[in-house]
Amino acid sequence: MTQTEARTGGATPAERDTETRLTVWVALAANLVICVAKAVGGVFAASPALLSEAAHSVADSLNEVFLLASVRRSRRPADRRHPFGYGKERFFWSLLAAVGIFVTGGCFSVFQGIEAFRSGGNESHEGYLVGFAVLFVALLAEGASLLRAVRQVRAAAAAAGHGMREEVRAGRDPALRTVLAEDSTACAGVLLAMAGMGLHMATGQVAYEACASILIGVLLVYVAYTLGKGARAQLIGEAADPAVQRGVRELLGRQPEIDSVTSLLTMRTGPDSALLAAGIDLTAGYDSETVEDAMVRIKSELKRRWPELDQVFLDVTDAASARRAAAPDGAAPGP
Repeated sequence: MTQTEARTGGATPAERDTETRLTVWVALAANLVICVAKAVGGVFAASPALLSEAAHSVADSLNEVFLLASVRRSRRPADRRHPFGYGKERFFWSLLAAVGIFVTGGCFSVFQGIEAFRSGGNESHEGYLVGFAVLFVALLAEGASLLRAVRQVRAAAAAAGHGMREEVRAGRDPALRTVLAEDSTACAGVLLAMAGMGLHMATGQVAYEACASILIGVLLVYVAYTLGKGARAQLIGEAADPAVQRGVRELLGRQPEIDSVTSLLTMRTGPDSALLAAGIDLTAGYDSETVEDAMVRIKSELKRRWPELDQVFLDVTDAASARRAAAPDGAAPGP
């Protein structure tokens, strides 16, 4: 089993995508039902916190559509205009999802809270009982969706031999990471809305519920910023895992035909694909045919051990000549 298969429990990219799509579909189904329930309950109770949660669910539902599109479109094969494939589509749609969370969820929630401060509230206890019932059902549905996402992340983390926090931070699958963030935030938002509504009922002060609405908005803005920052780094061109880079350098250094590795550059081109460009200085004494055979063997070995390296470029350099050219006139080149 290769190192990549060990990290993913032996699952192929297609199998992982199927698992991710199922996780996203579960989240979408939950959010669509919850969105309608929250909107009806929020209008009936005239509750800003509940309406904020409805906006949150709208944002999440739209984002799940983006994520489903990202999984499908990112698997298109490479063509003449996109020779490295469409893997970065996954990062692009994740960025759109982050923008959706910020605009539709975060900004609307803050607006609802500010409006509640300005206008006060005249909610009835009967309406709030309906609101609490809606939020309780929403918490159960969001919790079930979150549990599904957590199980998938936990399985990937266990296969990789590290904790869930490191797996989430690595963000190899932005669609799964976004669903996990959305569901976690949704559960926290429901609890905030319930606390705000409960304090409002107990004290008669709408400020508690307005604060809850603003806190939900701030939480959504923070999550959107974090997800957007990660998607931005991946779109710009994020390097492969440091462990992969170290392993590649060690493997190249062990080859008898390679005297030294002068440079090693990597870039992730998708959730499970990366580009490798390495500059190598050859050991003297090998003829061109031997060198060609060695390059083919080394590339095959790199792709066997790290299947995500679907694009490998080895640039043969002459380090000794480079040192002589860089040395001052008359100076002896370094070792």
